[in-house]
Amino acid sequence: MKQHFVKVKSVKHITHDVLQIVTEKPKNYSFKPGQATEVAINKAGWQNAKRPFTFTSLPDYDYLEFIIKTYPLQKSVTNELLDLKVDDELILHDVFGAIAYKKEGLFVAGGAGITPFICIFRDLQSKNTIGHNKLLFANKTVGDIILAIEFKKLLGDNFINILSEEKVDGYSHGKITEDFLKRHITESCNNVYVCGPPPMIDAIEKFLIKLHIEEKTIIKEAF
Repeated sequence: MKQHFVKVKSVKHITHDVLQIVTEKPKNYSFKPGQATEVAINKAGWQNAKRPFTFTSLPDYDYLEFIIKTYPLQKSVTNELLDLKVDDELILHDVFGAIAYKKEGLFVAGGAGITPFICIFRDLQSKNTIGHNKLLFANKTVGDIILAIEFKKLLGDNFINILSEEKVDGYSHGKITEDFLKRHITESCNNVYVCGPPPMIDAIEKFLIKLHIEEKTIIKEAF
């Protein structure tokens, strides 16, 4: 397994607990929108603590970007990332990922499960092929929504948010249910892309099968 050492170019908060980290890009390092790599911090005690993070920059950029949800109360890699500074090093490994764009459809994300879709939607925008794609994004509160302004600009009314812990005008409330999915599945929904915690994915997959969505058209990845 080849390792790539990259310097951090910038680190900033984009929500209260989500970081945007920009790094150098190794020469000839390639990936497809939706893919990820395992990342470690080149710091004593952390070089072997690898965690998977999705690329959110486009493949042809001359830098790499990761958008990462942190958990400040846990002694973990994401918590350690909060102390990153410019010129610190990350260690990148092999590229992998189960989610790849095929056809127009419905995207369903829970929290940090949005990250594979960021690069996919940015890639579609760069090709002017956003089309009728729709995104259902489940979060606890408005403050948890990652890149809300960007997604609203990209998708307009096809960017639909649902909040489990807040009731806010203009936002659906609760969790994603069979009925909620049914209201947003249209004839242009050739595929359903799902990314989030395993229990959420299991529940949504069962709902979709009840709604007669073919299993082969469900593209999923847990985190």
